[in-house]
Amino acid sequence: MKKPQRDITLRFLAETQDVNFGGKVHGGAVMKWIDLAAYACAAGWSGRYCVTAYAGGIRFVAPIHVGSLVEVLAKVIYTGKSSMHIALEVNACDPKSLNKRTTTHCIVIMVAVDQNGQSELVPQWIPETEADIKQHDTAMKLMEMRKKIGEEMEIFVD
Repeated sequence: MKKPQRDITLRFLAETQDVNFGGKVHGGAVMKWIDLAAYACAAGWSGRYCVTAYAGGIRFVAPIHVGSLVEVLAKVIYTGKSSMHIALEVNACDPKSLNKRTTTHCIVIMVAVDQNGQSELVPQWIPETEADIKQHDTAMKLMEMRKKIGEEMEIFVD
């Protein structure tokens, strides 16, 4: 059996339709790119159709300009029974200089589902390097934090 693909990088140029009123790439466009990369990463790992279950901790740290070369890196950092925690980083640069800078980062949780929307098992990811172990441990800490945030957010749900 072929080894699952743990990471993926999407590369493209930021286009004029991605611009907001301030002349920079709109945050919603960046979020769409993040979701696309998370899906491609999760599908590559699981070999299944996947849906977004959670997106959080998104940080917009630098603007992206039209014409920038954008790179969206996605990597599996934790797997549950049917879920995959994907760490994402968005970098951008002038394509002439290739001097990359991080613009956005976050975590997305994807779930593998069948044609009826029922969750399906995914291959387990086992951390191997020291960096992998740190990312795995952080993913576990973030699960606990999300649980607490979810409890606090109940006030906003009807």
